[in-house]
Amino acid sequence: MLFIETDSPPPFYQQKLTATRREQLDKWFISHRSQRYYLKRFKQFDEQGYLSPKWHWAAFFVTFPWLLYRKRYMDAIVYSVAGWSFIQLNVAIVLVTFEFVAMSYIPDAYQMAVRVGIAAVIWLFWSFMVARWTDAYYYRMARREIADVIEDYPQDEARQKAHLRREGGVSLFGLALGFGFFAFALTVIKVQFLPIIAKPKANEVLFNAYDITKTTQNRVAVIYQQTEQCPVDLPFDIEDPQIKVRIDTQVPGVPKTDCAVVGTIQNVKFPLRYLNEQTVVFYHVKDSDSWQCTSSLNEKLAPPNCSTD
Repeated sequence: MLFIETDSPPPFYQQKLTATRREQLDKWFISHRSQRYYLKRFKQFDEQGYLSPKWHWAAFFVTFPWLLYRKRYMDAIVYSVAGWSFIQLNVAIVLVTFEFVAMSYIPDAYQMAVRVGIAAVIWLFWSFMVARWTDAYYYRMARREIADVIEDYPQDEARQKAHLRREGGVSLFGLALGFGFFAFALTVIKVQFLPIIAKPKANEVLFNAYDITKTTQNRVAVIYQQTEQCPVDLPFDIEDPQIKVRIDTQVPGVPKTDCAVVGTIQNVKFPLRYLNEQTVVFYHVKDSDSWQCTSSLNEKLAPPNCSTD
């Protein structure tokens, strides 16, 4: 699509056709969907005598479904294999280079955003280039099919019409297949790849929640043993903005306690937002010397020595 002849006259242009005849053949190939738009573009290319970049919104946002919608099945396969592989190769090269050259100068909190931003810029640049040449590409496809049909059926308009409608036009099935593929890809990313990225970060957040709450509980336990009172006003400074700790004499869902340290996870962003408001609780068992741990996290995520609510 990006390597289209821009010489004069345009490729496969049939000079012997009259304007009326050429328009009729174009209509058969384009079909009724967006016919006015493409006829206008085709006429511009015919009159100027060469191909030039135009802008195509559908190709910018959804190139693969658009190709299937316009029955460019083989081109869609080539685009998905060669085009996406080319994008991925460029993303990998740029990211690896940036990691060694400049990533150390980026604060840890912004490194993931920078990586995503680099990949997005490369993808947008590719989409921009494709969108500029899509109309020229479709014009070339139309002129090629028209040249073939004139050569194969020079005097048979019925067969010309049938051929152009079969090779051109639109396919709602192809459109659905294209978006279905996107949905499948997003599902695979969510189910298979996103957890791979999220798990180390989730483990870090959970470890910090447990460690900070446990450290606070150790201080509280010492004070409680000395005073036999729960130090609810005990001052402490938590540097981690994702963990909020409070001390209370009663905690919902925790029976038989007169002192508890509650660590609550907060301010966690995608893809770990499900951890927000989850808690790790260390509580003193009333009328005893023991402390127990419980958590609102499920059995898979809760610390090994903390029972789930």
